[in-house]
Amino acid sequence: MPGNAATPHALSVAGLFAGIGGVERGLQAAGMHTQLLCEWWEPAKAVLQHHFPDVELHDDIQTLEALPAVDIVTAGFPCTDLSQAGRTAGIHGAASGMIKHLFKLLEEASPRWVVIENVRNMLVLDRGTAMEYLVSQFERLGYTWAYRLVDSRFTGVPQRRQRVILVASRRDDPRSVLLADDAGDLPEDHYREDAHGFYWTEGNTGLGWAQDAVPTLKGGSGLGIPSSPAIWIRDAAPGRAIVTPTIEDAEALQGFPRGWTEPAQRQARGSLRWKLVGNAVTVGVAEWLGRRLSQPGIPLAAQSSPLPQGTRWPNAAWGKTGERWTVDLSLWPEKNTYQHLLDLVNADAAVPLSLRATTGFYNRLMKSRLRHPEPFALALKSHIEHMADSVSSSTPTAATAR
Repeated sequence: MPGNAATPHALSVAGLFAGIGGVERGLQAAGMHTQLLCEWWEPAKAVLQHHFPDVELHDDIQTLEALPAVDIVTAGFPCTDLSQAGRTAGIHGAASGMIKHLFKLLEEASPRWVVIENVRNMLVLDRGTAMEYLVSQFERLGYTWAYRLVDSRFTGVPQRRQRVILVASRRDDPRSVLLADDAGDLPEDHYREDAHGFYWTEGNTGLGWAQDAVPTLKGGSGLGIPSSPAIWIRDAAPGRAIVTPTIEDAEALQGFPRGWTEPAQRQARGSLRWKLVGNAVTVGVAEWLGRRLSQPGIPLAAQSSPLPQGTRWPNAAWGKTGERWTVDLSLWPEKNTYQHLLDLVNADAAVPLSLRATTGFYNRLMKSRLRHPEPFALALKSHIEHMADSVSSSTPTAATAR
């Protein structure tokens, strides 16, 4: 367990839309103290109660009357209406629209920092309506804001996960938190070529192709179900080349200890544990953020230019009432030691992708115009043949069935 012991002068945290505690675990690793958690979903609450037993847990932001006097309020609000795998109803959808309750609470509260996290798609969905709503609400309340798109791989995990982090404050400069570090993207030759991740639920319009990584772990999929991505292990034996990682691998890919979501097993059997993990914030991202919230830096003198309202939202920007600026920074604030995919995933425990799933994906891929490596297509065919032979050999004959 991460515990909840506060260091001297530790910043205090209230975590709204807490999920399974990715933000809070990361902030605690940076020396902070969680005072309140708010989460409605029973499986997620079971995880929080197990790992944060001494923290007050409220079950619904709609009935939370006031925020405690804390330094930081976090809100990784639901992405259901914003993500490409979701309903894309927008910021005013039934789920993502819950963020309005944060702004109601902030009208009577004065935290030093407010932190929001959500999917990259909210920068472009409905021409950026979600981002316009968020920053306009902060400006209405007198906050200065900054946001930045980051890739979880900068923390060292082999998961290509791009998320928007937004920080706002009434009295401090959020640029000193989000825009004070830039390491530049890793060169492509940094990644090994022995494994590639992809979405087996896709194949018509996208692959989620990721070298030496898995694509974003998601709470949903192109088939409308929470599920794992797949991995092509290039030099594996037939039947072991196209596999899916275990839920414990998924937890590690998000920076959690393996088994983190086990407390939810009774309420969240099977694929629902994938939804818990897919909806979480990568722990290492929150830890980097926590270090900068504790010790703000000097904003980088990156090339910046005015950002007129109505223009496309860039990867990083900041502003306040009457003033908005775009900032040219990479998705990598830091470069932590990278854990290669096959060094994290337990290849022996990985589950071969089923014959039905592989066949469906292969057929969709062959009918599409998506570019893909020829050895990958051959590996898929080989996997289908091997799985078909396995099914055939395990089917009882008429004689043995009697």
